[in-house]
Amino acid sequence: MINETLDNTRRMAADALDRANSTIKELRSGMSDRAATAQRYVGDYAGYGTRYVADNPLKAALIAAAVGAAVAGVVLAMRHRREQQDRYF
Repeated sequence: MINETLDNTRRMAADALDRANSTIKELRSGMSDRAATAQRYVGDYAGYGTRYVADNPLKAALIAAAVGAAVAGVVLAMRHRREQQDRYF
């Protein structure tokens, strides 16, 4: 009876492991497809960006400067806020 229980447990564990392996293979396959799609989209957008900069260099430079200034403002505001919090705690 104990041997039978052990055999059943081993079979159940082996079946669970087989199912887990097949699920992992399916997930990996799906991730590869998604990664390829994402890579294609990134390539497309990089091409669009390159063409836009080539067609509108001044406008692109102004946009880049504005985005850079906005990011710098956010970083400085966060740093200032953190310094104020550290001062009181």
